Amino acid sequence: MLRNDLRNIAIIAHVDHGKTTLVDEMLKQGGAFRENQAVQDRVMDNNAIERERGITILAKNTSVHYKDVKINIIDTPGHADFGGEVERVLKMVDGVLLLVDAFEGPMPQTRFVLQKALELGHKVIVVVNKVDRPDARPLEVVDEVLELLLDLDATEEQIESPVLFCSGRKGTASLAPDEAGSDLQPLFETILSHIDPPEYVDGPTKVLVSSIDYNDYVGRIAIGRIERGVLKQNQEVAVVDYHNPDVSYKAKVVSMYQFEGLQRVPVTEAKGGDIVSFSGIAGINIGNTVCDTGCVEAVPFVKISEPTVEMIFSVNDSPFAGREGKFVTSRQIRERLMRELLRDVSLRVEETDSADSFRVLGRGEMHLAILVENMRREGYELQVGPPKVLFKTIDGVKCEPIEELVIDIPEDALGAVMEKMGSRKAEMTHMAPVGSRVRLEFLIPSRGLFGYRNEFLTDTRGEGIMNTVFHGYEPYKGDIARRNTGSLVAFETGEAVTYGLYNAQERGTLFITPGTPVYAGMVVGYSPKSQDIDVNVCKKKHVTNMRASGSDEALRLTPATILSLDASLEFLSDDEVLEVTPQSLRIRKRILDRAARMRLASKNK
Repeated sequence: MLRNDLRNIAIIAHVDHGKTTLVDEMLKQGGAFRENQAVQDRVMDNNAIERERGITILAKNTSVHYKDVKINIIDTPGHADFGGEVERVLKMVDGVLLLVDAFEGPMPQTRFVLQKALELGHKVIVVVNKVDRPDARPLEVVDEVLELLLDLDATEEQIESPVLFCSGRKGTASLAPDEAGSDLQPLFETILSHIDPPEYVDGPTKVLVSSIDYNDYVGRIAIGRIERGVLKQNQEVAVVDYHNPDVSYKAKVVSMYQFEGLQRVPVTEAKGGDIVSFSGIAGINIGNTVCDTGCVEAVPFVKISEPTVEMIFSVNDSPFAGREGKFVTSRQIRERLMRELLRDVSLRVEETDSADSFRVLGRGEMHLAILVENMRREGYELQVGPPKVLFKTIDGVKCEPIEELVIDIPEDALGAVMEKMGSRKAEMTHMAPVGSRVRLEFLIPSRGLFGYRNEFLTDTRGEGIMNTVFHGYEPYKGDIARRNTGSLVAFETGEAVTYGLYNAQERGTLFITPGTPVYAGMVVGYSPKSQDIDVNVCKKKHVTNMRASGSDEALRLTPATILSLDASLEFLSDDEVLEVTPQSLRIRKRILDRAARMRLASKNK
């Protein structure tokens, strides 16, 4: 039987192509809000970091009603580092809205998520968004999407997908690019006519868990789609994993909810095709199947792509350890990392030889940086090492992860970018003008991108856009210099003063301001030379009988460069670590003692 009263769709797109803004308008026009209700922009991005960065990190469920049909919508992340979120939620839906910017066209992440949707046989609706941009080129973008579908071996039905032209900000959609729509009715109509209604199969209960939420009061909350039968509140169920189908355990569904707009509405029963969330099963994980106790069958689950980057998380052992954090011990850090594993399937955590350190593997720098930022905001204090790529041995050959890099830049920045790409072992695969700009495509080792984003913004005067997606493993490309600048290292412990900083700024660019507490071995800036330089930023002006300490007071300091968490991780060299506390970020040398560092350097020569 078909559930004609229901449609399940996911919105997939590259980062910043307007998914969440379009969902806002779908919710408004689908009656999810009262007439006079004040609603903030990007209402689905309810996480503080998501709102600050303007990106979606976690996939989220919502629903709207149109013509007596409930449309379940999943808003997915667009950044490649959170691709694991997209891969698993596609198992919950029957079709996708492929959103593409009317100027930028298909980007690396568009290709990645579309490929996953096509492999699952989902129907596609192509939505060309931001058609009200002054530089929009909707017809060219439609051709580019068609080429992409052909390139990805789409079926004939998928290639003939309907195309709509939208403005997510204005909340309009139309079937022709030169026709201004008045609302999103054409989009809703296309969803109803083109996306298949889910099938309701009678029989024993079977639910695939595709997502996990966590609540301090009820513990783990499983989110999944009912593949067969009916799920009821207080029902006795069996839980089984696809990778270990012989082992199952019994549990009970305590409370159950469905998504209505932004709310979770309690229900006592749901049937095949519905997307539900339920609590009461303590050990449930993503990829588990919840079944009838008399018919235990595991549903196949999508294989999540492997991590490509690792970082070492360890207990903070700096001279300032324990001053600002609430959770500082290795046990507390370990518990928090293990808790993250429950909801993030693309993360791995491994023990190391040291009880104080953990090896954390993820999909990219940003993936791990968001975890560090979340821990920091929760009161954790820790140290993290520089990100490193994961090498693999394939057929006896050492291989490394390669990224597909797409760069949009002004023409006058072409020379500087090409020079940097050459030194980072990048291989150009495509180059084409797009309006007044140039689009370059490269295959580059993941190592080559570490520390490059800030340089790139400088070289393009802030006008460049760069996007990456994992391409695959290729033979090792040779050595790449991680950083060609040296560090300015504090010489003694104390408080930075203007006089000391004034003398130190002649050696390079500073990261700290007067009054900042520092310790010996802490990095306080960088030097254009490749060697590290020791500076005494705590040095005060001596009083003599010839002059007072206040004379020559007009010392002018160049404004300090205050590094964000992402910039700090990019800056780290192999002999440095980042001290992360709820209030501070401090880069420091692994070996704080200057004499010990010098001995080690001379031994390694």
